[in-house]
Amino acid sequence: MSTKINFLFSLGLGLFCACKSSKLSTKNGVNFPAFDVEAHRGGRGLYPENTIIAMKNAVDLGVNTLEMDTHITKDSEVVVTHDDYLNADFILNKDGTFFSKAEGKEKLIYQINYQELKSYDVGSKFYSSFPQQQKVKAYIPRLADLIDSVQNYLQTNKKPQVFYNIETKCSPKGDGVLHPNPDEFVTRLISVIKDKGITPFVIIQSFDKRTLQIIHQKHPEIKTAFLVAQKNTYEAYISDLGFKPFILSPAYKIVDEELVQKCHQNNIKIIPWTVNTLEEIKQMKSLGVDGIITDYPNLLTTK
Repeated sequence: MSTKINFLFSLGLGLFCACKSSKLSTKNGVNFPAFDVEAHRGGRGLYPENTIIAMKNAVDLGVNTLEMDTHITKDSEVVVTHDDYLNADFILNKDGTFFSKAEGKEKLIYQINYQELKSYDVGSKFYSSFPQQQKVKAYIPRLADLIDSVQNYLQTNKKPQVFYNIETKCSPKGDGVLHPNPDEFVTRLISVIKDKGITPFVIIQSFDKRTLQIIHQKHPEIKTAFLVAQKNTYEAYISDLGFKPFILSPAYKIVDEELVQKCHQNNIKIIPWTVNTLEEIKQMKSLGVDGIITDYPNLLTTK
């Protein structure tokens, strides 16, 4: 059975099951959850970040959205990984040997062909930042392969359709060095998304407003989320971006009641990152946010 047929089956199942809440917002005929639980990098507190096994675990936990990061390789593959280099904190050589942080920073994603990149083990090394993380041998996946795996997993296990919150990891200073220019980045990313037939279930997020502006202009049917880390006013965020995104996604520590109210008054969702304790989650919910991005989705899905 082809990937697109698999998707159509999952789409029907997802729309039938919908979401757990009866209060839904709609864009392009697709319901978005009233409260969105997002597994940050697939839930890296539980499984190796940005890996297929992490995404499947997040699906099993019952999240609404899989959050992930993308880069472009030397041979123009869209891959799911956060850093623009190989992070020695949790990555091993294919033979299981260690490399230093300095060596890792010289191994740039944009300068490595995918077949070589895939040989590194991103899941077996103990990661001190996430001591509860399950250790399992894993690799950096192509976005296309991750989508295929997740969509097939949804169908096989009769799970409702999830959303994909995909970040473009780029910035003006990295153009041509750490990644292609924003037009090429967007072109390659959108090509994968459209080829896999998941456009209605995709949000593209970024700190780099250029990629969001390109998507808003060329692909207005795709939802966007503006990531922000510095405290500012609602008006300043929107003025900087130049349009109203589907989601404003601030660091949770800069979220306050006024920002939440301004977003809601302008029909914009506000979903903070990265909220990793029950106390923080409770605080964000009390402010009326529309979802949570967390490394520990089990805190929100396990009762």
